[in-house]
Amino acid sequence: MMEDAGSLARLARTSAHELARQCGVGDAQGARVVAAFELGRRAVYAGVVRQPAVSCAADVFARLQPRLAGLEQEVFVALALDVRHQIREEIEVSRGTLTGVDVHPREVFRPLVRQGAAAVVVAHNHPSGDPTPSPEDLVLTERLRKVGDLLGIPLLDHLIVAGDRYCSLAEHSCV
Repeated sequence: MMEDAGSLARLARTSAHELARQCGVGDAQGARVVAAFELGRRAVYAGVVRQPAVSCAADVFARLQPRLAGLEQEVFVALALDVRHQIREEIEVSRGTLTGVDVHPREVFRPLVRQGAAAVVVAHNHPSGDPTPSPEDLVLTERLRKVGDLLGIPLLDHLIVAGDRYCSLAEHSCV
């Protein structure tokens, strides 16, 4: 097939119909070859296409508000960030009840260590519609900050999402 196409690059741009006609491989085999090249292209460019960097609480809110707003129970998520603060992964750590969610630092940091995260931003929602941090939110944030410092995965912020509003504990000197 490569000989017929002239080069690997030309073969990669050849349609399934052309492969079947020129190389005599049949429609099904031509489609498989085209699919294999497409998968290869996607694999190569998957690492190149990057998320925009998280530079402020508003960026995190824009990312998480559609996921967290309007839920009837509290959900706690962590954003694993790389060294440029681009999101490597969005991790749901825990789901709770209408009034709370149990979160242990071990459950937050285990996937971050596996991901090789350089930093983390955490967030959860308040179904009540009030983004004001509770005393428990402040205690948890401090625990996560200490564990993050110990592990070398600093906690950059803890957002509380409540409908179309949010509270950034970092911006309010709580982190």
